Order: sequence, then structure tokens, then C-alpha cells
Amino acid sequence: MALRLVLWFFFSSLTILLLWLTEAPAVEATPLAKPGCQDRCGDVSIPFPFGIGDRCSKRKQFEITCDRSSSHPTPFLSLSTGRFQVLNISMNGELRINVPTFSSPNETEVHGRISLEGSPFFFSQSGNVFVAVGCNNRAFVHNHHDNSTVGCISTCSGRDVKKKGCCGISCCQTPIPWSLQTVDVTITSAGICNEILGCKSAFVVDQQWFVVNLPNPYDVRNMTEVPVVLDWWSDCGPNSYPISLSSLRNTCICKYPFEGNPYLPHGCQGCKVGHRCEKGKGYLVKAISLGVGLGFGLLLMFIFSFWLYKALKRREIKKVKKNFFKRNGGLLLQQQMSSQDCAPEKINVFTAEELEKATDNYNKNRILGQGGQGTVYKGMLSDGRIVAIKKSKKVDDDQSEQFINEFVILSQINHRNVVRLLGCCLETEVPMLVYEFISGGNLFNYIHDRDDGLSFSWDNRLRIAIEVAGALAYLHSAASVPIYHRDIKSSNILLDDKLRAKLSDFGTSRSIVTDQTHLTTMVKGTFGYLDPEYFRSSHYTDKSDVYSFGVVLIELLTGEKAVSSTRPLEEKNLAVYFMSSLEENNLFEVLDNEVVKDSAKEELCMVANLAKKCLNLNGKKRPTMREVVVELEGLRLRKQNSLVQQDDREVGYFPNESSSLWDTYSTSSENRDLDQYSITWPRNNAFATI
Repeated sequence: MALRLVLWFFFSSLTILLLWLTEAPAVEATPLAKPGCQDRCGDVSIPFPFGIGDRCSKRKQFEITCDRSSSHPTPFLSLSTGRFQVLNISMNGELRINVPTFSSPNETEVHGRISLEGSPFFFSQSGNVFVAVGCNNRAFVHNHHDNSTVGCISTCSGRDVKKKGCCGISCCQTPIPWSLQTVDVTITSAGICNEILGCKSAFVVDQQWFVVNLPNPYDVRNMTEVPVVLDWWSDCGPNSYPISLSSLRNTCICKYPFEGNPYLPHGCQGCKVGHRCEKGKGYLVKAISLGVGLGFGLLLMFIFSFWLYKALKRREIKKVKKNFFKRNGGLLLQQQMSSQDCAPEKINVFTAEELEKATDNYNKNRILGQGGQGTVYKGMLSDGRIVAIKKSKKVDDDQSEQFINEFVILSQINHRNVVRLLGCCLETEVPMLVYEFISGGNLFNYIHDRDDGLSFSWDNRLRIAIEVAGALAYLHSAASVPIYHRDIKSSNILLDDKLRAKLSDFGTSRSIVTDQTHLTTMVKGTFGYLDPEYFRSSHYTDKSDVYSFGVVLIELLTGEKAVSSTRPLEEKNLAVYFMSSLEENNLFEVLDNEVVKDSAKEELCMVANLAKKCLNLNGKKRPTMREVVVELEGLRLRKQNSLVQQDDREVGYFPNESSSLWDTYSTSSENRDLDQYSITWPRNNAFATI
């Protein structure tokens, strides 16, 4: 009964309040443009901070040119790479413009560029997609902000040309990178061209417009421009406050009861003297009377609303967590945990509350690193253990079964040089993974960003190379299911306080059945470490990991980065630079001075030749990781032996001791450890990150 009374009073009071508010007049419409400036060009409204003409915009980048050369005026925005037609300006931080498409009917490689550098505009990641149209086309767009590249390949035969939709046949699409200001497009032919569609066509386009207005990508051959969505931001004016819609986009709102354009210096205005909102004492008495009469009711409304909100919120959160748990494969994981092959004590399933508490609600100060796979936080569990918590980016809903299966496989990996996986949380929108915390940073920083006074001896470098090679050989050959890492690089090799190597970041790794020789996937990896053979064929083998390891090996030898803008263009790629130096007998000119001083030339030549084998462009001619381990370990043992025993050891080791050496760097299935800062989460096959 009491609840019914509260509800009746709540809605009655709310009705009276709304009726009273409807009597208050609306504020007179305030101008959207700066005083004395035009607020429209043709059918397009031009609100401040944009403006038509000199001194009508907040700054030069917001200036709009209204072209009146035709009967229908058209607005244009001038940027560093050209002039673009403006289609719509939204006060919520979005701008739609027309941009050119990139295409060519011949076999030559095509490059195109649209730059927003130096402006407050960004290509909206949520509003746009990158599209490639045509037969056997391979197109990529590069983001200079984080040096990432996305792209896709469209394939078709003659009868497929006129198929509708964009799902890989005649047309492919993929999301664009975050914080994209410059579109650098590269289009190459992946096969024989089709005479109807042409060989090359690619563009960034408004996703909604593309779906609605271009259901058949074949029609793009008649178009030279397509619309895109840009995010923009600007400071707010007085009597207003900002609302962040994303890290690159915000909108401003006038404070109550002000209304108008919140970006103008005096855009948020209240009622003016002489209007109905100030009628004198009669209106004031009415307002006070209504205020006093509604005061108690509003208090009850607040208390009841707060209680109801909390109750519904708890129920909603519980339901959402339950749905996330099911969607992320929680039921399948429970089945796996109850099986004989996966004991429950080997896998910890954490709750969302545990990880929120461990990371102080994902405090930015707890961030250890960010990358293409997600964000890693440092956390402390309730038992005092320091851990690393990986919060992945959004993934496909239909991939949960594959994720759980590979999670279970990786949780059973047991090697001293692989970061140990402690468990996961499935109650969040995307699964979160918990790993052991490695305190020493990563190999990349130790090679390239260490203090000048800090020594990094050749013995330590060689030992790290052996440890990483042993971990990879274990994944390829000794794990219960062979696993290809697919993103070997120095930044994914962690070092503890004793400089022991720990292989991490399995975010793009894949497990395979034992009779498979390769995986066919969209190209993923990191420039400088990517196997050229894999890049051409999309076939990833264990020898692709060998190539990436070879790049890490020459990083240890030279102290140079895999890709460096400070080197000349022909030497930008370290692998190419190193191989050319070997061919020209200039090896010791490219080696790190500290390495040369700390080791024998014969020893360095042996390691350099091993790196050369790993970097062979023909994957079949590269050694296996097990062979790499044997060769590196043999080199280290020879250093430890006396000069008298050296020849005997060299003769007897290679043919007879490979088995014992392998056992040294792999552990039994009963005592396995694993930890890493990421795990496989399969992504949409139309999207490739390099």
C-alpha cells in the first residue's frame, strides 16, 4: 500500500511539475553563427565554431567557403590536401564531407593520400570503414599515429562480379585505425584483373551511407567521391560544459536553464527582460508556491527513484554479467574444467569485481601498456599477488568457442620462458586475462631505450636468444597442441629482474592439429618482423615464427630497431640492411660496439650466419626452432668448455646431444608454467592488422 502511495505521489507531482514548466516560455531562438555572419550555405547549416568568411570561425581550420558559382550554393572546407564539399555539420562533434576514391584500371601499384594533419579533425573510427572493390585486389591504409596498417583482399571470378554485398567477393571492408588523420592508401593487384570492375579501387567511406546507398559495390566505378564522417572538437563557451563522446570527439551543452549555441562566446542565453519568464511578483509567488508544494514530493521522488535505480541497476548488472559469461564461452569453460584433461585448480575464473578491485577500477595510473590487442593493467589480487590484467578490445560474438578452446590449451602450456597464464574473467563485454607480473620490462626497451651507463653483455644477449628459441621450439614441437605465436618481436619478450626471458603476447597466436603444415589467415603481424613469404601467400607456418626470431636475433647483434626512420630508405628495414651487409662482408660495421668488444669474432660470425638462415626468403630453407636451439646452445657450451676440451665437444655435441639439449629447454607435461600478456582472440577474417 505504501509503495502504491509513493508511486501515485511520484507521478502526480511529476505531472504538476511538467504542467508548470510548460507555462514557462521557451527562450527565443539564439543564433547559431557568429553575429554578422551567415549561418547557411545552400541547404547546409553552418554553426559556430565553423563560419563562412573571414573572422566568422573560431580558427582558420573551421573556416567554410560558400561557392555561389552555380544556382545552388555549396559549402567547402579547405585542408592541406585539397578542398572538400561539406555535406553536414552536427553540433555533437561530427562533420560529413565528400572525399575522393582511389582507383586505377591497369596493373600498376596505386598510392593515394588524404591528410587532416594540423586540423582538429579525425576520421571517425565508429562511423567509417575502409573498402576495396574489384577482382583480386589487395588494399591497405596506413596510420602514422601508431604505425599500424589495416587492409583486406577482394577476390572473385568472372561470374562473381555482379554479386551484391561486401563480404570478400568483388568487395571487402575492414574498420579503420583509431585516431586516423592521414589516409595513406596502397592498392596492389592480387591476381588477374577483371575487365568489368577494373583492377584497383579503394576508399574510406561513411559506413551507414555505404550500406544504404551502395548495396552493389559494382556501382562504385561511376563515382569519384564518397562521403566520410569526421570527428571534431572545440572548447566550450561560457555557461556550458563538455561531454566526451570519445577521446577524439566531444560536444558542449548549455547549462540549465540556458539555451543556444554552446560554442559561441555568448551563445548560451537565458530569458530576456520583458518576456514571460519575468512577469513580476505574480509569477514569482506562483513559482514559490509551487516550489513549496512540490518540495516534499520531490524529496520522496528522489528517495524512491534512488532506491529503485539501485535495485534495477543491481538486477541489470547481474543479468548483463550472466549474459556476458554465456556469450564469452563460460559454460564451455566449465565443461572443460570438469574434464580430466583440465583440472579446475589449473584455471582460475575471476569475477569482474575482483579485477576491478585489483586495478583500482582500471585506473589509468595502473596501465602497463597498450597495443593492437588491448590494454594491460598492473593489479594486486586479494591474496597479495601482483598480476598483469589484459583488457582486450571488442571481438566477434561467434568466436567464443574457439577462444575457450585455445585458452585452455594455452593455460596448460608449461615452460619456464613463457609468461604464465593465471586465469580469466568472462563476466565483462570481452574476456579479460590474468597473467603473472614480469617486473623487468621488455627486451625492446632494454636494447634501444636503456641508459647509456647500463651494460648489456653479449653473454646475456646470447642467453636471452637461447631462452626465447627454446620457448618457441616448445610451442612448435613439445606442447600438447602445436602453437604458432605469429607476433614474435622484441617488445613481446619480457625480462624479469634477473634478465630471464619470458615470451608473451599470444593475442594473434593459433593452435593447429598435428597433421597441418600451415595456417591460412588474413595477414597479421608487425612491420619489420613479418615473414615476407607469409605476407605474399597468407600461409603461416612454423618457419614464419623462425623468420621473426631471426629479426630479434639481429636486434641483439646490432642494437638497431627492426624498422627505423633514422636510417636511409634502403636501410630502413633491419633484415634487408643486415643481409646486404653480410653480402658485402661488412658484418662488423653493423654490429653493436658492446657486442664486438665482449665476444670473439668467430662466435659472432656463427650467430650472424644462423640469423641469415632464419631470414631466408624461402621458408623451407630456414631451420626449425629446435635446430636453432641446438645450434645456439652448442655455441654457449663451447664457450664454457676449456680450450683443451673444445674440439672434442664440438665434434661430439651436434649429432649426439640434441635430445638432451631439447630436454633442457622444455619441461614435462606434469610441471608446466605459462604466463603472457595476451592470448588468442580470433578476429573478423576481413580485417588484417600488420
